[in-house]
Formats: sequence, C-alpha cells, structure tokens
Amino acid sequence: MSPSLLTALFGFAFVTTATPGPNNLMLLASGANFGFRRTLPHMTGIVVGLAVLTLLAGFGLMALFEAVPALRTTLQVFCIGYLFWLAWKVATAAPLKEASSPGRPMTFLQAAAFQWVNPKAWAIGLSAITVYAPDRSLLSVTLVAVAFTVACFPASSMWAWMGTVIRQWLSNERRRQIFNITMAALLIGTLYPVLRSL
Repeated sequence: MSPSLLTALFGFAFVTTATPGPNNLMLLASGANFGFRRTLPHMTGIVVGLAVLTLLAGFGLMALFEAVPALRTTLQVFCIGYLFWLAWKVATAAPLKEASSPGRPMTFLQAAAFQWVNPKAWAIGLSAITVYAPDRSLLSVTLVAVAFTVACFPASSMWAWMGTVIRQWLSNERRRQIFNITMAALLIGTLYPVLRSL
C-alpha cells in the first residue's frame, strides 16, 4: 500500500469512527452517566471489536455475504432490533445518584460483541475492505484493521470525554432524563440509512 493510500486509509478510519453513530452516542451517554474511567472498558471493547470484525470481514465474511445476500439482510434486521432495545436502555438509564441501580456502563466484552450488531461498524468495515484492501490479502486487510485500531481509540475517547463535560449539568434529574431520551432518539436516528436500504 502506497504512503498516500495509507494516509487516506487512516483519515477514513478516523473520520468514520469519530462521526456520530451508535458507538459514539452510547459513549457520550456513558461518559455523562458513569464518567470517563468507568467508560474505558467500553471504549477498548469498541476498538478491539471493530478491528476483529474488519479482519474477519476481509478474510471471508464479505465473500459469504456476496454468495448469500439473504444473510446480510438477516443481520441487518437483527441489528435494527438490537439497537432499538439499546435505545430503550439508554432512555431509561438510572439517575446518577442511584449507586445501587442496575444501570452500569458496557463491559469490554459487551462493547466488542456489540460491533457485530452495529450497522455502522459493518458499513465502515466492509467499505474500508472494498476500497483499501480489494485484493483481501493478509497484509492489506491487516493494515485496514490496524488503521481502525489506531484511529478509533482517540475518536471514542473524545465522545466519552464530552459526556463527562456535561455530567455536572446532568446532575439535575429532569435534564438527565431529557438527555438520555435525546440520546436514545439519536441512536434510533442512526438507523435511517439502514432502514432505507432494506
């Protein structure tokens, strides 16, 4: 891969992981509700999960989806249902003061597994393989996964940090409820491109 193409790949990886989507909206909500430190496993899970998804997509899943298009549609429907459930969880998150509440940030494994039902993760992973690793060689697919690993953590950190910035403002119960409902609505809004493609 040429230096200019590699630079473009890293730019693509940063922009696509930094723009609003299910991961970043959930990180914003997690940072606001639980703080930056407690959101770190969530962020790390996103980074690792996205890298693994990209590697496996490049090493065979793309070919499987091309051979059996119904599998991709089934995955999309499952993703949509799961994101609606997550939106409900965000909208009904417990107040900050309730330490004994069932609300907690996503764990590393939950966040890594979430990438498999995140339509944006699939879209950017498959797009990156198509554009930057069309030969699907070991080296090119690995470079794409590395680019996402390097770019995703600072992008994710930015969203979780923004959540902590508004944490004090959200100490008011009414504002917190409005914030969580707004985040849930935006999370559902990220499904619009997927719903249009069905």
